[in-house]
Amino acid sequence: MTLKTQLDIVTSPIITDKTTKNIENNTYYFNVIRKSNKKEIKRVIEELFNVKVKKVNTLNIPPKTKTIGRFKGKITRYKKAIVQLHEDYKISLFDNE
Repeated sequence: MTLKTQLDIVTSPIITDKTTKNIENNTYYFNVIRKSNKKEIKRVIEELFNVKVKKVNTLNIPPKTKTIGRFKGKITRYKKAIVQLHEDYKISLFDNE
């Protein structure tokens, strides 16, 4: 698999208050494409960040309707991957780590 397709599977990390708290437990959250499976996600994370993955959980987030003033729109559906690493490994998502 080439680097371009690896970056196509894992689109971006999810950075929120909850996810930054879980970094202490070696748990990281990523947006991934909806067609990917757990084995592909595990292999891509291990190759991209040079870490050893312990467990991968996935969630399909359904589309949500949002209203801003009188306008209604939808947030697209996506897939979230929760990746837990072994104790000896870390992923540096921020510059100061």
